[in-house]
Amino acid sequence: MEFVDKVKLYVKAGDGGDGAVAFLREKFRPRGGPAGGDGGKGGDVIFVATKNKHTLYDLKFQKHLKAENGKPGGGKKKQGRNGKDLIVEVPVGTVVKDAKTGEIIADFTKDGQKAVIAKGGKGGLGNAHFATPTRRAPRFATKGQKGEERWVILELKSIADIGLVGFPNAGKSTLINKLSNAKAEVAPYPFTTTKPNLGVVSFNDFYSYVVADIPGLIEGAHKGKGLGHEFLRHIERTKVLAYILDVSDFRDRDPLEAFETLRKELGKYSKDLLKKPQVVVLNKIDAASDKNFLENLEKVFNEKYNLPVFKVSALTGEGIEKLKYGLRKVLESNSL
Repeated sequence: MEFVDKVKLYVKAGDGGDGAVAFLREKFRPRGGPAGGDGGKGGDVIFVATKNKHTLYDLKFQKHLKAENGKPGGGKKKQGRNGKDLIVEVPVGTVVKDAKTGEIIADFTKDGQKAVIAKGGKGGLGNAHFATPTRRAPRFATKGQKGEERWVILELKSIADIGLVGFPNAGKSTLINKLSNAKAEVAPYPFTTTKPNLGVVSFNDFYSYVVADIPGLIEGAHKGKGLGHEFLRHIERTKVLAYILDVSDFRDRDPLEAFETLRKELGKYSKDLLKKPQVVVLNKIDAASDKNFLENLEKVFNEKYNLPVFKVSALTGEGIEKLKYGLRKVLESNSL
């Protein structure tokens, strides 16, 4: 299934049913008085978060979502039926914004969380409501209120425990495939990953955590270059950042330079990202011939940046188990 993380929708709640104008006409009560019932309430448009969905794909082709209108009132003070609510499931991590104002209407961070996106209109009042001692036969009722309607934008921000960040071809896709049950696409060209891949890392004691392979970052991403914000917004909700750095002899840039550039781009997008727990993963050690370079690099990250360092080869699997348990330790030590 295609990964869709942004859609624009028109939502329309149901209109309230009209109140009725009616009079009681019975054999022994020829002047039974006004008996018009109230109209039913229009249905709400309600979004519900579910952990069973990971994409907005289902909503890509549903541009208009409408709840049912309330039914009009009837005679003998019979109230019209309320319109049915329209329930729409969205993935956990979905943010709903008003398309016109940009205001956040709902932010779904938990499974089962609900929010009314458009409220149904109230039903109109039947003429029975308007009888008074001086107005015994009112021949009017009120119309049902219109339901709310608006255009909304849904954005999915992946919720994961560990966010893998790095430049294109740093080996993130191969790494998440080794670490978890993910099946990320791997190829020797930039931007193989254009949408986040999620994988679950499981342990024998039933502990597990979710890893997100975030699309490759380039310099200037905070300004929208490359995948720009399409990359950055997915990392806002990860608990731990793991910088994946290429240390092979064929790397495009120095690992320290790559690390500094990554931090700079994250910080320019949101300084809060740099407050998250962070680790460094030196990848492709199978293709690194200078072992002294690796040791010195690890020392710099330990002493200058005070960051844990893991040396791995996502290709051969070397160091993967140590990384797997190391990431768990970081998560557990930073859990609330």
